Amino acid sequence: MRVYHAGSRAVQDRVGVREQADHVGRSVGQGIREVAAAFLELQPLLVAGAADPSTGRVWASPLTGAPGFVRATGPQRISVTGGWSPADPLATAFATPGTPVGTIALDPRTRRRMRLNGRLGPTARGFAIEADQVFSNCPKYLQRRTSYEVVADRHRGAARHGAELTPGQAEFVSAADTFFLASVHGGGADVSHRGGNPGFVRVDSPGELSWRDYPGNSMFLTLGNLAADPRAGLLFLDWTTGTALQLTGEASTEFGEDRGVRFTVREAVETPSALPLRWSAPEYSPANPDPAH
Repeated sequence: MRVYHAGSRAVQDRVGVREQADHVGRSVGQGIREVAAAFLELQPLLVAGAADPSTGRVWASPLTGAPGFVRATGPQRISVTGGWSPADPLATAFATPGTPVGTIALDPRTRRRMRLNGRLGPTARGFAIEADQVFSNCPKYLQRRTSYEVVADRHRGAARHGAELTPGQAEFVSAADTFFLASVHGGGADVSHRGGNPGFVRVDSPGELSWRDYPGNSMFLTLGNLAADPRAGLLFLDWTTGTALQLTGEASTEFGEDRGVRFTVREAVETPSALPLRWSAPEYSPANPDPAH
């Protein structure tokens, strides 16, 4: 199994971390270990990323359900039972056999996260994924939220579509401490987590966002994908109200003293009360840099 493609290698070489990347890359496998399977079955939230087969646009989408809605059903296979709206930008992708898809299960309670990438196959109750890559990340930049509750009487609102951010959406993004980033390459897809203190994502204009690329595990899977294919999807969640803001567009990396990413918005979809989950207030990661510096 090849962990890295040419895009990731180019970024690793530019930053000078190929040796570290090779070391970390040994943790990436295709099998789902028992501890990983147990972790998945506890999660009420999974974020999936893929390209919409009908438009080519890349999106990150939140999927929710009672713990167990995501579970390992084989040594390299997970099944997802529902958890998304027919109006979701990736609804077509979830129904299309062979769609390359990336997923991340993130548990704010334990500050653990697990990524599984592979190919999707629709099932009678949702879809399954045959895994190509399975690995975990460290808790760096991940905010701790100690508990959540399911708000039974919360009802999904009508989605609002636009070509750029509204003033309210710009405030939402500027106040975020977490977002998810979907990217693609060749025949694969991936979803990663980005976290920091509020203000770490800057709204430079209604159609453009930027953020610093904080030091991570040296794999550069996301930046490598963007080097090969600039299409990307962003997902911002309101951890209290359940509102989801999904953005699709293109992203590029700016190398310099403070490496950063610039994202151009092509379409925005805001769905009020999209998730039935209400999480407790965050405890910010001690690893978060000051966004003012």
